[in-house]
Amino acid sequence: MASIGWVLLLFIAELSALATSGAHGDGNFTLRCQPDQAASLLQLKKSFSFFHYPSALESWQDGTDCCLWEGVGCSNSSGHVTALELSGHGLYSQGINPAIFNLTSLQLLDLSMNYFGEYSLLQFRFERLPLLTHLNLSHLGFQGQIPTGIGGLTNLISLDLSANYDLGDVSTYDIITGDRNNVLYLQDPNFKILVANLNNLRELYLDGVDMSSSGEWCHALAKSLPRLQVLSLSYCKLVGPICPSLSNLHSLTVINLEGNFGIPTALAPFPEFFMDFLNLSVLRLAATNLQGLRSLEVSDCDFNGPIPSAIGNLTNLKSLNIDNCDFLGPIPSSIGKLMNLRSLEIFGVYNDIGPMPSAVGNLSNLESLKIFASNFSGQIPYAVGLLKKLTSLDIRMSGFSGSIPNSISNLTLLIVLDLSLNDLNGELPASVFTIPTLQRLDIRSSKISGSIQDINATSSHLLQWVDTTLSNTRRFHECVEFEGESI
Repeated sequence: MASIGWVLLLFIAELSALATSGAHGDGNFTLRCQPDQAASLLQLKKSFSFFHYPSALESWQDGTDCCLWEGVGCSNSSGHVTALELSGHGLYSQGINPAIFNLTSLQLLDLSMNYFGEYSLLQFRFERLPLLTHLNLSHLGFQGQIPTGIGGLTNLISLDLSANYDLGDVSTYDIITGDRNNVLYLQDPNFKILVANLNNLRELYLDGVDMSSSGEWCHALAKSLPRLQVLSLSYCKLVGPICPSLSNLHSLTVINLEGNFGIPTALAPFPEFFMDFLNLSVLRLAATNLQGLRSLEVSDCDFNGPIPSAIGNLTNLKSLNIDNCDFLGPIPSSIGKLMNLRSLEIFGVYNDIGPMPSAVGNLSNLESLKIFASNFSGQIPYAVGLLKKLTSLDIRMSGFSGSIPNSISNLTLLIVLDLSLNDLNGELPASVFTIPTLQRLDIRSSKISGSIQDINATSSHLLQWVDTTLSNTRRFHECVEFEGESI
């Protein structure tokens, strides 16, 4: 009996020990968080006001396991706090409470999308958090110089210091006057010094940070951040040109330089080496003064959103080729701004991209329009007849319906007219045969009909495949042959 009593006592002691240990949802028991860690977190909580109630930090109660509190993560072995994720929790504070820098085991700190007041970051001791791999202080209301201590966090993998800016409110971010009063900026140290030791960085977000004093930003990226995958520096007052050394960042998947290069006013050349980044999935250059791109090919990509309207900013484009992509939604009317375009090709866009915009008629220098195996809807726009320099109008198997616009007869330089494998109907305009240069006409698998009494002498080189079942009337059946061979 005595031995049974000892066993029971040991069992009860073991249960007591388990009861004082925290447990995560995966069922693995971990050490209770250290008292000093809990005290620092509670001090941090006291510094917060809350935009809504009950607050998101109701679980932060003295005497409970802080490793189970909202937004808190701990090490299973030591019980030290390693993660603090409070993004968008409706917190209001007068800066960052110093208690947070007692959590020296932090690896992830995310306070973004709250409001900590228009305070400077310089007073905060980020160097006391040397293990940080992820730091996100974006959209908190901070202003002034970014502190040097952040540049000493050599383990950082992701850094987001994006400022509070609203593109519709120039009082918040004035890209014209250069006012720094309400934004973060990099001056001393500059960007080169900030990133000099961040060799492990994979993601960098500094959107809205004033970097106008960081003239060597481009070289600094190439030299110090060889593993960078995401680069987001929109509305940073960067000046061009973008240096060729940036081409060394072969791992880039996202480049966002939107809203830069407006100062000085000189136009910067488009960095054509961007087209060599094999892993690139997002390239944002809207509202920039980048110029010089002559040819753009977007092929074999998994984009599933609409073609961005910012494509209209590439006004020097002469060739645009969209091939085998998953774009969804209408082609933006801004494509009509590409007045220097000579060739437009759209192949293999199988999602519904709606009707062809009439703005295509503005492409007055277009010589070749080719659309194949794509999912358009509606009619071929009448505006196509405004493209007076077209020599090839090749629109095959792309879902167009309705009648062929009479305006096509205005294309007096046309050599190839291929409208086959669409759902076209009605009559083929007889005026098509007045086009003196026309050598190839293909309307196979359409419901096109039409009687041609007299073929213009200038079109005698065309041999018609006709249905002669109606006496004294020659009607188009499926296609027209050229030089005796079926097209």
